[in-house]
Amino acid sequence: MRAPALFLHARGYCTLTGPRSPDPLALAHALSTASPSSRPPSHLHAQVLKLGMSGDTFTTNHLLISYSKIGLLRSALHVLDEMPHRNLVSWTAMVSGSVRSGASELGIGLFVSMVRDGFRPNEFALASALRASSDQSMAHANLQFGLLLHGVAVKVGVDTDPFVGSSLLLMYAKHGRVAAAELAFTEIRCKDLTCWNTMLEGYVSNGCGRDAMRVMSLMHQCGLPADMFTYVSALKACLITGELDFGRQLHGSVIHNMFESNTSVMNVLVDMYFRTGLMGIAMAIFERIRHKDTISWNTVISGFAHDEDDRAVIGCFADMSLSGCKPNEVTFSTMLRLSGAKENDSLGLQILGLSYCHGYSDNVLVANAVINMLCRCGLLDCAHGFFSDLSFKNTVTWNEMISGYGLYSRSDSALRLFRNMVCCGERPDEFTYSAVLSALQEAHEPKNHEQVHASILKQGITSRQFVSTSLIKAKAAFGSVQSALKVIEDTGKMDLVSWGVIISSFLKNGLNDDVLFLFNFFRSDRMKKPDEFMLATVLNACANAALIRQCRCIHSLVIRTGHSKHFCVASALVDAYAKCGDIATVKNSFSAVSSTSGDAILYNTMLTAYANHGLIDEALSLYQNMTEAQLVPTPATFVAIVSACSHYGLVEQGKLVFSMMLSEDQGMNPTRANFTTLVDLLARKGLLHEAKGVIEVMPFQPWPAVWRSLLNGCRIHGNKELGVFAAQQILRMAPANDGAYVSLSNAFADDGEWHSAEEARRMMAENQVRKVQGYSRIEV
Repeated sequence: MRAPALFLHARGYCTLTGPRSPDPLALAHALSTASPSSRPPSHLHAQVLKLGMSGDTFTTNHLLISYSKIGLLRSALHVLDEMPHRNLVSWTAMVSGSVRSGASELGIGLFVSMVRDGFRPNEFALASALRASSDQSMAHANLQFGLLLHGVAVKVGVDTDPFVGSSLLLMYAKHGRVAAAELAFTEIRCKDLTCWNTMLEGYVSNGCGRDAMRVMSLMHQCGLPADMFTYVSALKACLITGELDFGRQLHGSVIHNMFESNTSVMNVLVDMYFRTGLMGIAMAIFERIRHKDTISWNTVISGFAHDEDDRAVIGCFADMSLSGCKPNEVTFSTMLRLSGAKENDSLGLQILGLSYCHGYSDNVLVANAVINMLCRCGLLDCAHGFFSDLSFKNTVTWNEMISGYGLYSRSDSALRLFRNMVCCGERPDEFTYSAVLSALQEAHEPKNHEQVHASILKQGITSRQFVSTSLIKAKAAFGSVQSALKVIEDTGKMDLVSWGVIISSFLKNGLNDDVLFLFNFFRSDRMKKPDEFMLATVLNACANAALIRQCRCIHSLVIRTGHSKHFCVASALVDAYAKCGDIATVKNSFSAVSSTSGDAILYNTMLTAYANHGLIDEALSLYQNMTEAQLVPTPATFVAIVSACSHYGLVEQGKLVFSMMLSEDQGMNPTRANFTTLVDLLARKGLLHEAKGVIEVMPFQPWPAVWRSLLNGCRIHGNKELGVFAAQQILRMAPANDGAYVSLSNAFADDGEWHSAEEARRMMAENQVRKVQGYSRIEV
């Protein structure tokens, strides 16, 4: 019977026999087929009232089910309020409808009202309420309510029901209670595929990739057929663990069970291969997707963007538009963030215009990406103007603007915006504090830093490692070791990555002794083992301070931990021993790893060691070995060789090496360091005007270090006029450079121009520049 006939039948009409009494079953059937596009429930609601059936519980239950099914919760609540006799079906329908429509708080309130009215909840009401308590937007209160619901389920005796059990373990998983979710899973009497999938997704959502893989294996052993949700969760688990072999097995299962036609499964497969670096396989799978959706294209665009292949990303974006698939907010967000560079500013503005044409001008995800793009392109004023005009801002929006200011060391603007954020009632998160602290440590503002630290303490998030690591990095910038230790103590247990960041921060700020102190503090916990990056950092500290005994102690630890073959540690060892003057141990350390490690960085470090010790023959021989080993040289390679030629005055040979870098075989662009060594080579040999010519024709704007090389050559060869010019250029760019003032004064004094020499000293005093005193140290 079609809908119009059902409707007439429900009204009590019959075309052959005339009117008769209303039929509740026919009316219920009509309500169940009602939809906004055909005949909305409001039309049938009017007939229910007209026929006097508003007091019939069976009919009104179907009426509120019809309203809640299409999301008209206000109308459904109105029906519930006017019902003279509510039963369990009435309450269950309202609780389920509210949760299904995303109104979790309303669903919980209705469930509580149902219990207060004396109704004993069934498995459907409990499952819906548990799903409402899984909503993390209501945070801690929802977890407490979920625990109460678990108690009710046990009391009613439905906690082992698969429907309730899967909702229970989902609730625990959503709140990070993995052990409780596992216990709920084991209590389920007859586990169906939904229960297994829910447990699988629970592990994945909490980052427990290996546990998810174990569940997938158990499902296979039990003979349960996997569905789309099973494969999606299992492939996500492979992304967490990086187990590509297991992912390949899943790929084979997808093909065997004929799930290649499922776009969602294929999308996750593409993502897995992209993230493991197998871009060719990822694209081959992408081409096999029969019905590519927006997520398919977004996965490929994100994969190429992660690999920083700009050309491929732009090509994919163009192909997506040609295929007729419309980009969404994720597409535009990815494209805008990829365009965040000064050389891509025109592309970014084009993407911005295109996002507006597609109607995403008010989308907060796109707006946040626009701010990120404009800031990274250096258009801070445009970014702030765009930020100010936004009608809606979330925490990420504020964070992007604060990070943009921090990127260009505009600490005053970053701090001002942070204060505005707090005044506007927006709650800062851990990323906000990290962005503010990064901006402040660049400007060395301890007072403002302490204010931000106080705000962190007040909010009670010091124990979060992302915040504590940013705090300690700022403390390192101010040289405050004791304050950093206090933050470490307040944080509690810190992971290896956080320790590595902290120790690197102290090294970056020249606190070499404190690096060693913190490393010993880290090693006081015997359960913690340093990784290769931390060991390399500590060796760099030993190299900077020329601490040979400490270097040997760290070397022994490197051997014990099995990191001696790692190229990062091996390079740091070579550099440390070279700077400590032990060239014999340098050769031994290099020989121990050079046969197994074909790394250009290691060879560059050894070349630099030979250059600094004046061993030009050994440096050139090593470069020849490097060429024979078919290792691709880097600009640093040529810096080391030209520097060695400079120390020995081999000008022609140094020039030849520099020209080799520009040859078609190498085809690399010289860096600033390459030009600095070339100028130093020429200036040391007295070819001062030629050195000045190199400075004038190089593709970079001159910087203080390159003028300093020329200035040193002028002092050696007594060219006062050119030396004064070089010193003036240094002072123009770096007014606080003490060496330039002293060199300028000495140049005048050597030529007997005592008045000019005194004038240079007077300028130094007026600008409050003091000559850094030399000092010596010995290792006791």
